[in-house]
Amino acid sequence: MIGRVHCLRQQKDLPEGKPHTALADFIAPKASQLHDYFGAFAVSAGQGIEEPLRRFEADHDDYSAIMLKSLADRLAEAFAERLHERVRREFWGYAAAEKLGPEQLIREEYRGIRPAPGYPACPDHTEKATLWRLLDVEQRAGITLTESFAMYPTAAVSGWYFSHPDARYLAVGRIDQDQIVDYARRKGMTVAEIERWLGPTLATSPK
Repeated sequence: MIGRVHCLRQQKDLPEGKPHTALADFIAPKASQLHDYFGAFAVSAGQGIEEPLRRFEADHDDYSAIMLKSLADRLAEAFAERLHERVRREFWGYAAAEKLGPEQLIREEYRGIRPAPGYPACPDHTEKATLWRLLDVEQRAGITLTESFAMYPTAAVSGWYFSHPDARYLAVGRIDQDQIVDYARRKGMTVAEIERWLGPTLATSPK
């Protein structure tokens, strides 16, 4: 085994008949004996902007600094969107005939999702450590992780690829102590460590 990705399951009250979902639901279980896959990515458009940003800030040119940061962020997002399109149409090829216009892409009418660690579907930022190890991101893409698992350069996007036809973005929401304890066991971390990283999602106060 080269790595294990850990998921959290929704526990909040949902309308009757609506399942409590986890991202793991979009991957075939081992017992099914089906060969299934999911992917990972990390892209950046922020390398090299530090020097011009320093010049802008020294000249008190806040407008240019803000515009450069915004442009780098938008290019990183566009890079991630383009790479996902190539995954769907070329690399995995499960949507080879896909032809979507800009509005359809904005509405995410394509099959598959690319959730990111630290966001509502997988709120644990520490899962980035697994992604970085699997892809050797720092060496290959020049993106590093801070102690708080923020990406640097900040104009960067990373996440997972799921291709299941029913895959959808979700918000894990508040989780109870029983899941915190189980999650800590599965990750080999202490409950206190997990509570620290998942503070905003805790349904109860840390123990």
